[in-house]
Amino acid sequence: FDAVREAIAVGESCGIHVQIAHLKLSGTDNWGGASELLGEIEAARERGVAVDCDQYPYTAATNPLRNLLPTWVQAGGMAAMLERLAEPETRQRLRHDIEAQGFNNFGRIASWDDVRIAISPHQPQYAGQTMGAIARERRSDPLDAVCDYLIEDQGHTRILITSMAEDDVQTILRSPTMLVGSDGTSLAPYGVTGQGKPHPRFYGTFARVLGHYVRDLGLLPLPQAIYKMTGGSANALGLVERGLIREGYWADLTLFDPQTIDAMSTYEEPHQYARGIQAVIVNGEVVIDGGEHNGALPGRVLRRGAKGVDDVESGARR
Repeated sequence: FDAVREAIAVGESCGIHVQIAHLKLSGTDNWGGASELLGEIEAARERGVAVDCDQYPYTAATNPLRNLLPTWVQAGGMAAMLERLAEPETRQRLRHDIEAQGFNNFGRIASWDDVRIAISPHQPQYAGQTMGAIARERRSDPLDAVCDYLIEDQGHTRILITSMAEDDVQTILRSPTMLVGSDGTSLAPYGVTGQGKPHPRFYGTFARVLGHYVRDLGLLPLPQAIYKMTGGSANALGLVERGLIREGYWADLTLFDPQTIDAMSTYEEPHQYARGIQAVIVNGEVVIDGGEHNGALPGRVLRRGAKGVDDVESGARR
């Protein structure tokens, strides 16, 4: 709540647009507060603050494993942190901070079986396993398991944490002004980007909304869901001639079957394209045909307020 209030306060005092990416209630102590949070955002809009928010439709987040630790442990960079973690005094102080001073990154985790290794450059064999399972395998308490693992992986471990409540996810998604975004980067199920066990949202965000929440649960109408992903998002980001099917706009299109579309990406097997998508067109060029990537890479960087892209022929592909 405090983070959202701070963002709104900055936007209101400076007269600037606020983009809250991505809206969620993380940590068990915040669960159940979605309606109240949305109410505060709507109140800001009524005061004239330009606020947009987006959401990804999952209950897990991804972070570096080291972010579970207090900032004093991480001070001075990676090498200094790893040196501290090997010291018994550091672990004793960590326990004191967690138990006596209320440092809550550990306390807000419902179970160590909800913390899953996503990417582990130096120990790839652990990708997909939970910290709970690793601690049990090593007959170690969770804090020691985290410290030991960070040392072994040279601090570069990324994790998935189940930190949100499904009821809150649905309440936020139902909000008419909430946008949908993956909070993901460009991945493919091959090459260097096909490694590890990343968050399933990279592949599944939009198909999960259209299949699970729209078709299966009837949480919101299909046209509204599509607009959250397209025209609404383009408008919030200031992308000119994007997001709508309109003469003169760039042809960024997805052909899908509302009856069969589904996210196939899972936490265990994330590198899977969605089902029910027949074709994807980017800047007028087909990139997904029959559900398979054809190798075309016509995407370009888009800058806020800029028309078109530098090296795509004007008009011919609109």
